[in-house]
Amino acid sequence: MTLFDPAQTRPSLSRLKTIWPIVLGLVLFLMGLWALHHLLASIDVRQVIVQIKATPWPTLGAALGATALGYLALVGYDFWALHYLGKRLPLRTVALGGFLGYAFGNTVGISVISGGAVRYRIYSAAGLNAFEVAGLSSYIAVAMGMGLTLVGVLALAVHPAALAGVISASEAAIRLGAIGISALILGGAFWLSVTGRALRIRGFEIAMPAPRILLGQLVVALFDSTMASLALWVLMPEGTPPFASFLAIYAAATMVGVLSHVPGGVGIFETVVIAALPAGVPVGAAAAGLLAFRMIYFLLPFALAFAIVSINEARLAGGWAARIFGEISEPMRPVMGGVEGVAPRIAGIAVLGLGFWLIIVALMPSLSQRIDDPGLVGAILAEGGTLACALAGVLLIVLSQALVRRVQLAHSLTIGTLIVGVFAVLADDLDTESAVVLGLAALALWPFRRAFHRQAALSEGGFGPIWVALLAGMLASAAMFFFLAHEATPYTNALWLDFTAKSATPRALRAGLLVSALMLGLLLWLALRPSRSFALTPDPDQDRAVSEILETQDTPQGWFALTGDKQVVFSSERDAFLMYARRHGLCAVLGDPVGPPEPARQLAWDFHERARREGITPVFYEVSTKYLPLWIEMGYALHKIGEEAVIELQNFSLAGSKYKTMRAEQNRALREGCSLEIVSPPHDPALIDELRAISDSWLAGQKGKEKGFSVGRFEPRYLNHCELALIRRDGQILGFANLLGSPGAQHFGIDLMRYRPEAADGVMQFLFLALIEALRDRGATELSLGLAPLAGLSDRVSARLTSRLGNLIYRHGGSFYNFEGLRRFKQKFRPDWRPRYVALPPGTSPYLALTEIALLISGGARNLFTKD
Repeated sequence: MTLFDPAQTRPSLSRLKTIWPIVLGLVLFLMGLWALHHLLASIDVRQVIVQIKATPWPTLGAALGATALGYLALVGYDFWALHYLGKRLPLRTVALGGFLGYAFGNTVGISVISGGAVRYRIYSAAGLNAFEVAGLSSYIAVAMGMGLTLVGVLALAVHPAALAGVISASEAAIRLGAIGISALILGGAFWLSVTGRALRIRGFEIAMPAPRILLGQLVVALFDSTMASLALWVLMPEGTPPFASFLAIYAAATMVGVLSHVPGGVGIFETVVIAALPAGVPVGAAAAGLLAFRMIYFLLPFALAFAIVSINEARLAGGWAARIFGEISEPMRPVMGGVEGVAPRIAGIAVLGLGFWLIIVALMPSLSQRIDDPGLVGAILAEGGTLACALAGVLLIVLSQALVRRVQLAHSLTIGTLIVGVFAVLADDLDTESAVVLGLAALALWPFRRAFHRQAALSEGGFGPIWVALLAGMLASAAMFFFLAHEATPYTNALWLDFTAKSATPRALRAGLLVSALMLGLLLWLALRPSRSFALTPDPDQDRAVSEILETQDTPQGWFALTGDKQVVFSSERDAFLMYARRHGLCAVLGDPVGPPEPARQLAWDFHERARREGITPVFYEVSTKYLPLWIEMGYALHKIGEEAVIELQNFSLAGSKYKTMRAEQNRALREGCSLEIVSPPHDPALIDELRAISDSWLAGQKGKEKGFSVGRFEPRYLNHCELALIRRDGQILGFANLLGSPGAQHFGIDLMRYRPEAADGVMQFLFLALIEALRDRGATELSLGLAPLAGLSDRVSARLTSRLGNLIYRHGGSFYNFEGLRRFKQKFRPDWRPRYVALPPGTSPYLALTEIALLISGGARNLFTKD
C-alpha cells in the first residue's frame, strides 16, 4: 500500500499565496542590492574594512552604550504589553524573553513572527497561553510601528531640512505637516485611550490601552528609536546631518526596511540611508559606519543571545557549567526549560550567518601580506585555504536548515565544519579574528547537542521556497561583494592560472566559481529533484501495537486508531503513533500524535516532511493545546473548529438548585427500573447483533449515513476493543455507548451513543449521569462528552473570516446539523469547554481543507444528507 500517490496530487492555487510574498521579498532585496551596488561603485572594500578597524574606542563605546540602552528600552515594550494584558511576570523573566525576542527578531526580520516564537517558548513556560503571547507580540508590533512613525514625524518637525531635498515642498510646509500629523497621532491615541473607544477602519478595530500604559509605551518607543539612531549616528562620518535630522532619516529607512519584508531590512535600509545623506559625505565612510552599526546593533546582541542560550543548555545538563555559573533556581527552571526549545532555531540562524561569512572571507581581497616570501608551501596553503573557506561556507548554509529541524547528524557535522573553517581562514590570510569567532561558535554549539535528537536525513524536507529565495539572495550578495572588492583588477584569462601566494584576486575568482557552482547546483537539485514515495505495508500487529501505546498514554482520542477506517503510522521505536486518512491531495491526521512527548513530536515532523515532499497537504484535525509550540515551530496556522466538553468527575455533583430538574428525571428513571451495565471486551456475538439492531434503527432516523474518521462506526472489530455502557430497563437494552479508554484509565471518552427510537426521551441523559457516577467510583478523573462543532467561535468584526463564517453556520445551520442544540445538551452537565483546532501548513485554504475533511467524515458528498 502506498502512503502518498503522486498521481493523486494536484497543484493548489493556494500555494501561490505562500510563494508570492517570498518572490516579492526576493525581488525587492535584489532591487535594493542593485541600488546599493550603484551607490557603492566608487568605494574600495579594503578601505572600508580598514576604516571599521580604525574606529576610535570612544566612538565604539558610545555606540555600544546606545545599543545597550536601546535594548533596555526594547524590553520595556514587553513590560507594558504585559500590563496591557493584565499579566504579571517576574522582571528577570520579562528581561530574558524581551532581550532574546528582539536579539533574534531584529537579526532575522519579521520580528512579530520570529521574535514571537522565542517569546512563546519563554512566556508560555511562565504561565501565559498561546493566545496571550500572540496578543503580546501583536501589541508590540503595533506599538513599535506607531512609535517609529511618531519619532520620524517629530524629527521632521524639528528639522524639516532632512526631506526638503527629497520632496518638492518648503521647509515650512514640511514642519507644519509634521506638527499636524504628530498632533493627530498623539491626540487621537489619547482620545481613544481616555474614552475607551475603538477606531474601526475597513473591518479592522484599533483600541488603545489605558492612559498610563499608553504614556509609558510612548516613552519607551521614543527612547528606543532615539538610542538606535544614536548608535548609528556616532559611527557615521563627518558631514552627516545633525542628530535631529538624522533621526528622521533613520526612522524612514527603518520603516522602508520593515515594509519590504526583507530579513532585517538588509540592503534596503542601507540604500535609503546612503541616498538620504548629503552629497559631501564620503560613501565609503558611510558604508563603514553602516556595516559597523549592523555588527554592533544586530550581530553583537544576537551573539550574546546565542551565548546565553548555550550557557543555559550547559547549565541544564549540569557538570562544569552548573559549577561555574551556578544551578538554575527552581522559579526560573521552567522558564530556562522554555529557552531550551529555542536552541535549534538560534543555532541554525547563527550557522547560516557563519556560512555566509566564510564565503565572504573567501572572496575578500587580502588586507595585508604577512609573509614576505611565502614560497610554494605558502601558495598551496593560501589557495587551499580560500577554496576550503568557500566549501565550508556552503556546507554550513546547507547544514543550517537541518539544525533548525533538530537533525542529530547535523550537529556533529556542523562542529566539524566549523573546525575546518578555523584552519581554512588561518591558511587563507592568517585571519585570526575569524578563526577566534569560528572556534567560539563551535564551543558554544557543543552544549546544544541534547536539542538535536531527530534521526532524519540531512536533505529531507526544509528546502522550500524560502530556502530557494535565501540561497538566491546569498548568491547575489556574494556576487555583488566580489565585484565591489575586485572591481579595480582588470580581467584577463591569466587570472585563472595565477597561483602565486600574493594573488588574492585569482584565488577569490576561483572560490567564487566554486561557490556559484555549488549553490547553483543546489538550487537546480531543489528545482528538479524527483518526487519519491514510500510504501506502507499492512501491519498485522497494528491494533496490538496501538493498544499497547494507549495503555501507557491514557489518551481517549487515540482509540479512534482502532476504528479500521484510518492508516496508522508509528515512530521508529513504535512508542508513538498518529492516525490519518487520505482524500485527494489532502492527508488529514486526526488529533494530536499519541505517545511520549519527544517521539510524538518527531513523528509529527517526519510525517509533515514526508507529506510536503510528496506534494500532499498535511492537516492536523481536532488538535488540542498540548502541542501548540510544535505547530508554531512547524509554521502551521491554527483555526478553532469547536470545543470539547470534558467533565471533571471528582468535582461533579447533582446537588444544588441548578441540577434540580436533572436530579428529578434521574430519580424517576431509576424508579422505572433503568440501570447501567458496563461490559468488558470481547463481547458476545449475540450482544453485538442486538446492538446492531438498535444502531440501525437509530441511524434510520438521522440525516445522512454512518459517519467515520473523527467518530467511530458500528464495527464489531472496533467495538471488541472497547468497554460498552448499556442502559437496561426490565432486562431490555434501551441504548448503549462505547467507552474510549482502558478499564484502569484516568481519562475516558464516549464515542457511539445510540438508542431505540421509542426510548429517546431522557435515555442519553440517564446514560451520562450513570456513567459519570460509575467512572467516578472507579477513581477516574475526566470524561469527555466529545466535540461541539463550531462552538465558541468569535463573531467579532475583527475576527478571522473562518471564525465568523463558522459562527454563522453554528447559529443558523440547524437544517443541516443541530450544532447549537448539541452544545446546549452537553452544557447541562456543566463541563469544562476546551478548544480544538485544525492546524494547517502555510498557504493552505481553511475552507478547502475543512470541506475535504467534512467529506472525509461523511464518506462523500452524496452521504452528507442522504439516508440509506
